[in-house]
Amino acid sequence: MSTANDTERGERSAPVLMVCSTGGHLAQLWRLRPWWEQHDRAWVTFDKPDARALLAGERIYWAHHPTTRNLANLVRNTLLARRVLRRERPGVVVSSGAGVAVPYFWMARRFGAATAYYEVHDRIDTPTVTGKLCYPVTDLFALQWEEQRRSYPKGVVVGPLL
Repeated sequence: MSTANDTERGERSAPVLMVCSTGGHLAQLWRLRPWWEQHDRAWVTFDKPDARALLAGERIYWAHHPTTRNLANLVRNTLLARRVLRRERPGVVVSSGAGVAVPYFWMARRFGAATAYYEVHDRIDTPTVTGKLCYPVTDLFALQWEEQRRSYPKGVVVGPLL
């Protein structure tokens, strides 16, 4: 967390790394804009029209897709995660899924970054695969519905983002 003294000394707080798929996942993280726009940040997402439009002017790393059941892209995204985490040295990695988040969350501790995962709003009764894979290594597992606590008992209900 940056303080006035950090700024006076010319120190830069660690950036926030926002990691998500495009579409609804990106839309949910976009809703956190009042928070993330106050921080130095970088994004990891797919090179798609909605990402190019919403994130114009942002620092972006383009991930490989599709991620579902695609071992080659998992390897590519894992290598990308190592490069991005090494370059950015984020203080926190934030994601709402999907699969692209997994290598970032599992590597985050190695790079000294905390993690915050927002389970998606449209999976109320069953957990997402990405949520299940990230849950064991997530510092803050945010839920949008009380019902999601059945799948993620250590989750914190923060309410809907959309």
